[in-house]
Amino acid sequence: MPGYAVKTQHVHVAGAPDLVIRSLLDNQQYADPLGEAAALGISAASWPLFGLVWPSAQKLADLMQGWELGTQRILEIGCGLGLASLVVQRREGNITASDCHPLTAGFLAANVALNALPPLPYLTGNWGHTNPGLGEFDLIIGSDVLYERDQPLTLAAFIALHAAPAAQVIIIDPNRGNRSLFHRQMALLGFTLSESMIEAPLWDGTPYRGRLLHYQRSLPPASLC
Repeated sequence: MPGYAVKTQHVHVAGAPDLVIRSLLDNQQYADPLGEAAALGISAASWPLFGLVWPSAQKLADLMQGWELGTQRILEIGCGLGLASLVVQRREGNITASDCHPLTAGFLAANVALNALPPLPYLTGNWGHTNPGLGEFDLIIGSDVLYERDQPLTLAAFIALHAAPAAQVIIIDPNRGNRSLFHRQMALLGFTLSESMIEAPLWDGTPYRGRLLHYQRSLPPASLC
């Protein structure tokens, strides 16, 4: 027994077949026998958060179903169960999922198999540490990633390391109170912000209120000689 209980559920994706998702049974689950999560600063209270289906993750998955992917190299940050990454992988996009929870890779692999998808690249993405081999990305996506006060600073620093010179960042934020500081940090990195409200309920009628934060940075014009 792994020490925690799981369930399998179907998650609706707008305009596409449902995703079959293996998740934790509820937010009371906890198992860290080797202290791996604790060593990463993940408390018992926050331990199960990676393994739940969150409303903002569903909204990001819906957005990625209709987003023009092209040849962009895409990174999902704080992916948890990886709904958006699974959508992009199913659409044959160039996606890498990332998180810092020690169980994320196993859950992601299980969900890839449940949806009969090819292997999905996964790399550790710990915002407060170096992440060798992660590289740079044209599009960085995430959902509900600004829920703690220090996250605007650590996330902006992470983006500074892993965003390509010309890049976009998409964040679905359920009206957390930490956006303003993140906006300022992103502006210092050369990103301009386009912000829009999301008020449509989830597919099952559950109310949702949040914001789509779309940051863009372009290459500077080539100097004329």
